[in-house]
Amino acid sequence: MALQNYRIVTYSPAYTIVPTYECFNRCTYCNFRAEPGSSNWISLSAAKDIFQRLQKQNVCEILILSGEVHPNSPRREQWFNLIYDLCNLALSMGFLPHTNAGVLSYEEMQKMKQVNVSMGLMLEQLTPKLLQTVHKHAPGKNPELRLQQLEWAGELKIPFTTGLLLGIGETLVDCWDTLAAISQIHHKYKHIQEVILQPHSPGTQQSFDFPHFNPHKLPQVIAKAREILPKDIKIQIPPNLVKDEQWLLACIEAGARDLGGISPKDEVNPDYPHIQENELREILQPGGWDLLPRLPVYPQFDEWLSGELEVGVKRLREEIALSL
Repeated sequence: MALQNYRIVTYSPAYTIVPTYECFNRCTYCNFRAEPGSSNWISLSAAKDIFQRLQKQNVCEILILSGEVHPNSPRREQWFNLIYDLCNLALSMGFLPHTNAGVLSYEEMQKMKQVNVSMGLMLEQLTPKLLQTVHKHAPGKNPELRLQQLEWAGELKIPFTTGLLLGIGETLVDCWDTLAAISQIHHKYKHIQEVILQPHSPGTQQSFDFPHFNPHKLPQVIAKAREILPKDIKIQIPPNLVKDEQWLLACIEAGARDLGGISPKDEVNPDYPHIQENELREILQPGGWDLLPRLPVYPQFDEWLSGELEVGVKRLREEIALSL
């Protein structure tokens, strides 16, 4: 395949593991969380069974996506160790872990770097006015705390994904300010791989009474984001939240070049099933776009990895290259 003849959109063949849905934050738009103490956490043996089945499938990324345990909770250490052990297990079985577990301490991020090829945390929106509305009962969504995570990731040389949630009460100016803050931090550390632009999509569990973010506005937001963000940051959109095929193509034309992790279930938006690889390819082809798999760490960050992480990335890069 002569890749230079194609316009390319990427995705990550991924599977999401949820250590726990329990979360001390109570964001009113959330369709993911469970009350603390209300459910069992995943066991390593159950995760191992899943990973063994996935070894026979086209999966390279294990996304560890968790609800947040309060920093002062007596279960915090148990929770963190479970996530660390899940990453280590995934790595030992040939996968590349990427963790998004909310706000972590510097020491927790430093340790998690040992077993993750990349990590992530959505900024959502930096305007403090949301602390009086959708984030009123979500102390983990304090904008300063979340910006600090991006700073620490840069200091620790962790390849990082962040993003915006659109349609939760912000203005377009708020969006541009959040994008500008991401750009400023990236100029300092050069560590941000992707920025996700995620339109709010109502689900059956939330209490937030707002409509869908208008998908017809998404190309405009993407085009402006492309102006604000450095060119080495890729813009990602979740295709299952852009239902109209023509508007999905319009988002690609506007500057989005990645469709994120494609797995059996969107854990954050369970009411919106992922569009699978073959169907996405059919949607993109009329626009002259080719859909290609990628790893959860971009090649420019490979030199930041060492040991088992470096070995795993090298092996899977070779496997992906051979499959094209």
